Amino acid sequence: MTDEARRRPRLSAKKVHRRVEPGLPAAGRSPETGGFVPVPASLEAGMVRLPESGPIPAGWRVIGARELTEHLLSIRFLASLLILGLAGIVTIYAVAGTIREAASDLPQTATGPLPVFSFLFTLPPTTGGALGQQFPSFAQLVALLGPALGIAFGFDAVSSERADGTLPRLVSQPIHRDDVVNGKFVASLGVIALILGVVTLLLAAIGIIRLGVAPTGDVGMRLLAWYGVAVLYIAFWLALALLCSVLFRRAATAALVVIAAWLILTFFGSQIFSIVGNFVAPVREDATAQQQLANAQLTVQLSRLSPITLFLEMTQALLDPTVRTLDLSPTDPTGRALPSLLPFGQSLLIIWPHVAGLLAATVAWFAAAYITFMRQEVRA
Repeated sequence: MTDEARRRPRLSAKKVHRRVEPGLPAAGRSPETGGFVPVPASLEAGMVRLPESGPIPAGWRVIGARELTEHLLSIRFLASLLILGLAGIVTIYAVAGTIREAASDLPQTATGPLPVFSFLFTLPPTTGGALGQQFPSFAQLVALLGPALGIAFGFDAVSSERADGTLPRLVSQPIHRDDVVNGKFVASLGVIALILGVVTLLLAAIGIIRLGVAPTGDVGMRLLAWYGVAVLYIAFWLALALLCSVLFRRAATAALVVIAAWLILTFFGSQIFSIVGNFVAPVREDATAQQQLANAQLTVQLSRLSPITLFLEMTQALLDPTVRTLDLSPTDPTGRALPSLLPFGQSLLIIWPHVAGLLAATVAWFAAAYITFMRQEVRA
């Protein structure tokens, strides 16, 4: 051993401490000092940095910000915005023309004229000619196309990460594992709410220009409540798509399962519920009026298991103040009561059970996706 080697101090394993830059893992040991050098800038760019603590957990904000940026820059965002926007513009433009032509023939109520502005979203446009075909109203378009928004932003939330091999790297970051599911759901729901909000404001502006009538305070609150109900309705399908994305490893399989459930409930739900209602409470040829009413009520109650039925009934009660009940039994069997407009608070009381049921179903789907993801094994 040379004299220079004897004079060099020997480092004990107990005295060597790991020196790491704040927020950066070590890249290796320095041959000169025995310490650790920081990560190069090329590797630092791809790492997840946690922001400072706040009211929202840091992991939520990191994952949510990343997902929100990707969604806003994706083709599916532009396609969803264009499809829903163009369909809504055509519908509102046609309905506004019909309302202007029939404005003088609208009936009066005991509490004032009908709020024609809210009818822009509920009346279906009718084409001219001998056939007089009717197209869905904007509220019906949201009921039909809203599930497509939830499916588009949720079917590959987790399965795409698993297919690309980035899920093990994502959960190995200094964040909690449940932040992945929470951040993805919140970001997707935020993009959906943005799309629906922009389209609704655009259509309201077109309605004001075409009708020359601004919405009153009551109508504005009804439209705002309907917007919240529509976001909740789409959140139901988003949570279901997220669950399928967690259960199935392939994004195509998850999309097929959710689309199948959407199509079955949309086009065959009424027939299925009618068959079940006739089986439980059959109606024979000599059935009394009470038996027929019991069969119809059972069919209606079964149909409310579908989120589409719940959303359409809530739309009817919110945007049409003349609706006083959603049940089959009339509130005034004599028909002598003067027609009047229901206050906004009373309309909320009518739809409150529907909102609670749809919210419970959405929370159930999301809880199933959350628990399933937390119990799954993620391998590198």
